[in-house]
Amino acid sequence: MKKITLGLFIILLLAGASSAHAKGKGGKYAGQLPTFAYKLKDSFEVKGRQGIAVDDKHYYVSGSKAIYKYDKNGQLLASNENPFEGYAVPSNHIGDIDVFNGELFISAEWFEDGVGKDIQIAIHDAETLKFKRSFKFEPSSGQEEVSGICVDRDKRTVWMCSWVGGNSGNYLYEYSLDTGKYLRKVHIAPVPQWVQGVYYYKGYLFVTADDGEADYDEPDHLYRVNITEKTFATVTLEKTFTEIKRQGEIEGLAFDEKAGELLVHFNRGARIILGMPKGFYPGYEREISEVYRFAVRPLGKKAKD
Repeated sequence: MKKITLGLFIILLLAGASSAHAKGKGGKYAGQLPTFAYKLKDSFEVKGRQGIAVDDKHYYVSGSKAIYKYDKNGQLLASNENPFEGYAVPSNHIGDIDVFNGELFISAEWFEDGVGKDIQIAIHDAETLKFKRSFKFEPSSGQEEVSGICVDRDKRTVWMCSWVGGNSGNYLYEYSLDTGKYLRKVHIAPVPQWVQGVYYYKGYLFVTADDGEADYDEPDHLYRVNITEKTFATVTLEKTFTEIKRQGEIEGLAFDEKAGELLVHFNRGARIILGMPKGFYPGYEREISEVYRFAVRPLGKKAKD
C-alpha cells in the first residue's frame, strides 16, 4: 500500500467531493473543483422572468418583454414595458442582461416555440431604461439564438450565449465593446445543456444552465468557463442549486462585487415547453420569479459571521 501524505489525502478528498457533486452529469465534470464557495442568504420576488443585472445602487431585471429597476432592498423603482420602441428590427423577447457604465446591455431577439431569429445587441440607458443604440449582429457567427449577454470589464468586450442546442449552443460569442465589431466565437467543452445566462467575474465567464428536469425535482447548475485567447475553453461545474424553494427554470445571473454576492434568477410554478410557459404545476396558479442572493468567497477562505 502506497503511503498517502496529508496534502495528497486532502486533494483526493476534494476530488471525491467534486465527483459526487457531478453525479448525474455523466461524469463529465468529475475531478474538477469549483473556484468559489456559495452560501444562500435570501431571495426576493421580482416581476421579470428572464435576467438580473446589478450596479452599485440598483438591481435591473428583464422580463421577456419588459425591463424593471429595483433598489437593493428589492423595491420596484421603475419599469419600461415597451422596451422595443426604437429597435430597427422587430423583437419580442429579452434574455439575460448586464449593466456597465450607466448602460444596460440587452440580449434581444424574435423568439417563438424554441426558435430564435433577428438577434440584437441593444443598449438602454440605465437611468431611464429607454433604448439608446444597438450593435450590429454578425450572422456569419452561426449564432441562432441569444439567451444572455455580459460585459468583460477587463478586456472591454461583450459576450453572448445561446440557449438553442446543436452548433449554436456549443459556443460563446464575443464582440468589441468600443466598436461593436464581432471578434470571434469560442467553443466550450463539455457543453452545458440549455445555457440561460452568462457573466464575467474574476477572469472567468460563468454560465447558468437549465439542465435539471423540473418534473423530477432535479436542480439546475452554474458552470465556470476558462476563457483564453484559444478557440476553445474548458468548462467546470461550479455549483448545483439544491437550495431553491422548488426546482423550476434557472435564468440569468450577476455578481455583485461590492456586496460579495452571486445573484441568480429563478422561475417556479410554470411548466416550460420549448422555452415558453405552458400551464402550471400542482399547487400553482401563477409563475413566481425570484432572485436568489448567495454570499461568495474564494475556496480556502473562512466565511465571515
